[in-house]
Amino acid sequence: MTKVAQLETGEQVRKNSSRRWLILALGLAAQTASCSFLYGLPFLVPAMRAADHLTLAEAGTVVAAPSIGLLLTLIAWGAAADRYGERLIMALGLGISGLLLVYAALWHHPVGLLFGVFLVAGACTASVNAASGRVVMGWFAKSERGVAMGIRQTAQPLGVGVAALGLPPLAAHWGFQAAVVLPAGLAIVVSLLVAVFVVDPPRPPRAAKGQRPPSPYRKAGLWRVHAASALLVVPQFAVSAFAPVYLVSQHQWTAAQAGVFVAVAQVLGALGRLASGYWSDRVGSRLRPMRQLAVASAVVMLLVALGDVTWLWLVLAALVLAAVITVADNGLGFTASAEMAGVAWSGRAMGTQNTAQNVAASLTPPLLGLVIGDSRYALAYCVAAIFPVLAIGLVPVRAETDKA
Repeated sequence: MTKVAQLETGEQVRKNSSRRWLILALGLAAQTASCSFLYGLPFLVPAMRAADHLTLAEAGTVVAAPSIGLLLTLIAWGAAADRYGERLIMALGLGISGLLLVYAALWHHPVGLLFGVFLVAGACTASVNAASGRVVMGWFAKSERGVAMGIRQTAQPLGVGVAALGLPPLAAHWGFQAAVVLPAGLAIVVSLLVAVFVVDPPRPPRAAKGQRPPSPYRKAGLWRVHAASALLVVPQFAVSAFAPVYLVSQHQWTAAQAGVFVAVAQVLGALGRLASGYWSDRVGSRLRPMRQLAVASAVVMLLVALGDVTWLWLVLAALVLAAVITVADNGLGFTASAEMAGVAWSGRAMGTQNTAQNVAASLTPPLLGLVIGDSRYALAYCVAAIFPVLAIGLVPVRAETDKA
């Protein structure tokens, strides 16, 4: 069978398989379980400090441990998914992460050991990031991938929502360690479901040693996608990190009111990711919509800044728009990275994409915090608008056309 015939057969299998929707659901569940741990620990800081008499700096260090582990291993897990398949990597990493969290929940640990456990658990749960994206990419045809990856990208707000609803009440009633059982249980249950029900997607036979596809990183296109996506993370985290404290400190909202506002914005942001995926499927491009969203992101950040110095209604409307627009490109960059890299390199490409975005996300709050100082929010939002402007020129629309 020729290579073209093999590819056509794989495409037909994807289109005719109803199992791909179950696999998408399990990929979404795996990523949601991962996010409930990665982004849920900050909800446990008060209980953690009360239980172990930690300073705020010590608690903050423990909370940062999973993200550090994630950053150190994303590319390695992506390479493992390229080599060994998605089902094994997702089930293995998520399962080990869940067992480590059970260990953290069942016994009292000194802060240094707790940091180490969370660091390794974060490193293990990183397996899901590239592998879940890769399995969704593999089971859906190109004309469906935008929507499929948009659904998968809603895992982050879902994971944050699960953590926000579940962890504080558990910690209040039974303590910090008991609350950790929730993300631990989710990880173990989903890892077992993945092991039983996920099937690796059809793909061409592995090339002989001397015939492996060349690295897609020999050309600038993929590097530019990663760089543009990292720049577009800055306005996203300028909104998510500072909107609650902005509403409380500058407009005298209660913390509960600000929390409801952010929760609604998260839901709308998830819908925005779905809409951008559908849009990219309809126009047959990931990067043209991504460039247009970069323009919109810059404009809406300037609107937030204008609202801060003029009318409350404008800043609220602009923050809601920003919460939707600034996250809508996430799935597009992720999908474009995998498609441009090709099957043999897609796991590494998605791991690199996630690494670049997570580095930008980690740097944004402290750097913009320096700009804000006591009350310079308008200036900070203007600064945040610079980054999507830079991304506009970096998005390699022509490289996507050449790849097609």
